[in-house]
Amino acid sequence: MNRIILAIALILVLAMQGYAQNRKTVETTTDVLMFVPGAVGAGVSLLKGDKEGFWQLAGSGATAVAASYLLKYTIRKERPDGSDKHSFPSNHTAVAFAGAAYLQRRYGWGYGVPAYAVGAYVAWGRVYSKRHDIWDVLAGTAIGVGSAYIYTRPFAKQHNVVIGPSVTPDGGPAIYFSMNF
Repeated sequence: MNRIILAIALILVLAMQGYAQNRKTVETTTDVLMFVPGAVGAGVSLLKGDKEGFWQLAGSGATAVAASYLLKYTIRKERPDGSDKHSFPSNHTAVAFAGAAYLQRRYGWGYGVPAYAVGAYVAWGRVYSKRHDIWDVLAGTAIGVGSAYIYTRPFAKQHNVVIGPSVTPDGGPAIYFSMNF
C-alpha cells in the first residue's frame, strides 16, 4: 500500500511541475493522469482479489463517462480556447475523481488522499490549459465522486438504485434516476 501511495505522490510531484510548463504540456499531462486513479483502483482491486470492488469501479467509471458525454452533447458549451462546444462538464475531471472516490470509499483515505491530489491536478490543469472553466471541472468532480459513491458502497443495493439513459417529453436526451427510500 505504501508503495502505491509513494508512486502516486511521485507522479503528482512530477506533474505539478506544470506551473513551469506551457499550457500544451499541462494539457498532455492531464490527458494521461486522468486515468491514474482508476488504473490504480483496478490494480489494487485485482491484487487484493476484490472482484466486487473491481466491478464497482467499472460501474462508477462507466456512469461518469456516460453522464459527462450526455451533458457535453446536450449543453454544447463552448470551450475557453474556442476549439469546440464540448466544455461542460469536464470528462477528464469526472474520470479522475471517479477513480479517486472509488479508492477512498473502498480502501480508505490512505489511497484516497493521493488519488484526490491527482484529481485536483487534473482539474487545475484543465482550467490552466484553457480547455475548461471552473464550473466545468466542478461539475466533472461532482459527477465522478457521485458515480463512485453510488456504486462503491451498499447504498445502491439497499436502495434499489437505477440509473439509465432516457428521453425528455420533447424528445431531448436525459438521464433516468430512481431509488427507494
